[in-house]
Amino acid sequence: MAEPYAEQHSGSSPTPYRERASRLTGAVVWTRTAEPGDAAPVLPDGCMDLLWTEGRLFVAGPDTRAYLSDEPGGPRRYAGVRFFPGTAPSYLGVPAHELRDRRVDLADLWDGGEVRRLTERVDAAADPAVALEAVAVERAAGAGAPDPRLRAVVAALSAGATVAATAEEVGWSERQLHRRALVAFGYGPKTLARVLRLQRALALVRGGGAAAEVAVVAGFADQAHLAREVRELAGAPLGELLRR
Repeated sequence: MAEPYAEQHSGSSPTPYRERASRLTGAVVWTRTAEPGDAAPVLPDGCMDLLWTEGRLFVAGPDTRAYLSDEPGGPRRYAGVRFFPGTAPSYLGVPAHELRDRRVDLADLWDGGEVRRLTERVDAAADPAVALEAVAVERAAGAGAPDPRLRAVVAALSAGATVAATAEEVGWSERQLHRRALVAFGYGPKTLARVLRLQRALALVRGGGAAAEVAVVAGFADQAHLAREVRELAGAPLGELLRR
């Protein structure tokens, strides 16, 4: 299965953005430089990020709509570790639904003294992205491993399975799946399925697929359904997203 976030930012930002695979399974490490007035939308992808910018560590929770940040002041560097859907809560120690559609300082989630030390450590590093990844790896080593059934949930819903079929595949009732999805993904399985379907459609369109064909392949009722979902979840028409 293609990673749901693989096409999320690639080529969409007017400022330099780069990503690579992380030492954490399924995660990626990314860097970006934001210029004054830069407005680069982040689209829902089912993921959560541990983020650094000079003097600050924070967490981006799971989005249900496009997040738009208008960068003030001079150029600002960012680094991030983007976790595979469902894995971040185990590492960060907070249920995903508490961070839904939010950007939260890490000091609000972890011990303030520890976060200050970690922030100074990443600030002083020759490569902040490498230092931030080390923080994530160390945290993951001391945390419980994510339930492997969560990855199976992502795979099933990405492939177009129904919520009922997904629950049966992983051995949960639909109520259990919904409850566990809120903790792991930040929202219920129906919303997760919509987000994953959106990412699949965008990847296919960026790969050269015609919108009408993509709508069928990605599991939409028709092209009009695709257009409505893109506008609702991404906050812009499909054509505008592609121009960005």
